[in-house]
Amino acid sequence: MANGARVLVVDDEPDIRATIGDILEDEGYTVDVADSAAAAREARRLRRPDVVLLDIWMPNGDGISLLREWSERGGLPCPVIMISGHGTVETAVEATRLGAWDFIEKPISLAKLLLVVEHALEASRLKRENEGLKRQLPAPTDLVGSGNAMQALKAQIDRIAAHDTGVLIQGEPGTGKETLARAIHERSARRGGPFVVVAAGAIARDHAAAALLGSEDNGTAQQGLLEQANGGTLFLDEVAVLDPELQLRLSSVIERRALIRAGGREPVPVDARVIAASAQELEALVAAGRFREELYYQLKVVPLAMPALRERAEDIPELLRYHADWFANRDALPYRSFGVAVQNRLRHHPWPGNVRELRNLVQRLLVLGGGGEVGLAEVENALGHAAPAPASAPAGAAIDYSLPLREAREQFERAYLLHQLGAAGGSVGKLAKAVGMERTHLYRKLKDLDIDPRAAAREA
Repeated sequence: MANGARVLVVDDEPDIRATIGDILEDEGYTVDVADSAAAAREARRLRRPDVVLLDIWMPNGDGISLLREWSERGGLPCPVIMISGHGTVETAVEATRLGAWDFIEKPISLAKLLLVVEHALEASRLKRENEGLKRQLPAPTDLVGSGNAMQALKAQIDRIAAHDTGVLIQGEPGTGKETLARAIHERSARRGGPFVVVAAGAIARDHAAAALLGSEDNGTAQQGLLEQANGGTLFLDEVAVLDPELQLRLSSVIERRALIRAGGREPVPVDARVIAASAQELEALVAAGRFREELYYQLKVVPLAMPALRERAEDIPELLRYHADWFANRDALPYRSFGVAVQNRLRHHPWPGNVRELRNLVQRLLVLGGGGEVGLAEVENALGHAAPAPASAPAGAAIDYSLPLREAREQFERAYLLHQLGAAGGSVGKLAKAVGMERTHLYRKLKDLDIDPRAAAREA
């Protein structure tokens, strides 16, 4: 099945363009055509293709030169299949070196054409999935819990997934809002498309528009994150931190289902579902004039609340078993069980870090323990080490020298970053300059150490 994949056919012969276009459209593909290299550049600028069929010999710019241009300017947009009636070995070698997926010789065998296009699309899909897996942090992604709150939430997800509407997920840091968004995507008709995660706060302000919307310069187009999510879902985490201009542009994209890239002039169609999330109360930000009202209502077609872990304590035994099994398999650690006394103790823990805190606790117990059942004393000791340091803790805070090196390093890094964050007034931008870290890496480090910049700023 073509599933509406877009194919760009580039050939200077009208009969060949028409024949290939008709065959592909009969098979369910969406087809764009171009009669020259210049027309192909413009077609690619306007709409991102999933496959390109590119003739080698054309007037005013041959296919090999265009292939080289695309390859050298940020990589090929998608699999490129060369069409040739006069190919040579040298031409084939050069095209392969530049990344061509395959060759089809004229006169064209329609059976081979359809087979090669299908294989190219499948290879492209697998490549996107692998790249997506590499970008993900190594963390569990299942929506775990059988209690009343999670059962009601899962029932909501099943209903929401059937409709292609905006979703706004609100919940405390660490509750698993991305996991919830991914569950909606996997249950929807878009599950075969990409799931693109955007941490709004991790995008440098100066490049935010280009990162999200893409850019154009001297006829060369770079697709942004929204276009990369075409046919799938864009998960926009912590949407409240977007600056007002980007809020306006995102609202326009959602309304028009099209975007204008940074430096561009023409609208580009976009087919991506937007799921946004925030730990802040967006309604209060709207009332304070800090978040655009129209964007708030566009995102909040369907509101969802991810409950805090303390509000679903009945799920804790299941979460403990799940994460113990997950870390044992991923890290080749000895599996450890949690007895009734330990489960009861953890059910009464306040879990300020929510599921993220529980996951880190389980990992710590598996790493430091020698297997077997987890003891109550171990848990008390681990919870003590896991207690968050005050935001005013000095960078030279005392270190527990009985800890393993990694634990001691994390303890120091947390105290150091909390101190520097307090001195920076809660500004992650100022913190990045003070500690000499690139902002994206810094956000990842703060997340790993369970540091919420806004909470730290309030406590400072």
